[in-house]
Amino acid sequence: MTALSKQWIQHNQVGIYAVGVILAIAVGLGLPSASSVLEPLINPVLAVLLYVTFLEIPFVRIRRAFRNGRFMAAALGMNFIVVPIVVFGLTRFLPQEPVILVGVFMVLLTPYIDYVITFTELADGDAEQITAATPALMLIQLLLLPLYLWLFMGQQVAKFIEAGPFIEAFVVIIALPLTLAWATEYWAERSPRGQSWQSAMGWLPVPMMGATLFVVIASQLPRVQDSIGQIASVVPVYVAFLVIMPLVGRLVAGVLGMNAGESRALVFTSVTRNSLVILPLALALPSGYALAPAVVVTQTLVELTGMVVLTRVVPTWLVPDSPDQFLDLDVGESD
Repeated sequence: MTALSKQWIQHNQVGIYAVGVILAIAVGLGLPSASSVLEPLINPVLAVLLYVTFLEIPFVRIRRAFRNGRFMAAALGMNFIVVPIVVFGLTRFLPQEPVILVGVFMVLLTPYIDYVITFTELADGDAEQITAATPALMLIQLLLLPLYLWLFMGQQVAKFIEAGPFIEAFVVIIALPLTLAWATEYWAERSPRGQSWQSAMGWLPVPMMGATLFVVIASQLPRVQDSIGQIASVVPVYVAFLVIMPLVGRLVAGVLGMNAGESRALVFTSVTRNSLVILPLALALPSGYALAPAVVVTQTLVELTGMVVLTRVVPTWLVPDSPDQFLDLDVGESD
């Protein structure tokens, strides 16, 4: 019954997220004063979310995944060379307003290291590879984002990206949950009580994602409800990104001769973005950039909808299980 219940939660996660979003909108519009209470909770709920997410993948197997240098190189190349080129092209279609552009650049230039693991698993991809790449993806995005902002927008925006918020986000939201997850797995291997704790935590990834969406949206909506038109202008760009990057990721995986699991993992790490983890940095921008956090959160809502489609499209069409079908999709290999 427990396994079936957890399976039900996994398969109905989008509905759970939708409930969180609906409640957040109701609270954000109906009780705007609650935002001052909810905003300090953003980092704590993110930290718990990542802790229970990291527990989903056995860390004893990550050492093996690290030996796959081809996947690591492909993931880094896709996220930090290919994605910036695609994002720069897409943003040419946006209003050239710094408050809009900075939010779009911040979120689309930073690869996700959280529910990408869950969605990769739902598509029968190799989630261990993504988990192994997580520390490198997080560290490199912290280093490169200010550079990309300077290249794409100029020094007036890049100078606002200070090391302090990034370091705090990395320590509180990434390093601490990752360390605690490793310690929990070590404990679970040696203690029945540890096993019980880890099993109990297995219920939480989806509910915590719903709680995170609730806290983030309910705390930010009162700030931006009068600027919905401006925020909506970024939606077509986010949708285009969701269409383009899976195709590019699949093409690169085919060129590199990756198997189906690795290919699906590369597709998902190429398309999912670090919206919730990058949010504390967006909140730290000067008051003139008050819309930037909402632009970031909007990407989450578009992406979650897209993930519903991609978890079905990727394994059935883009990267199918059949080796023959898989090769037929590769450029130059169907002859």
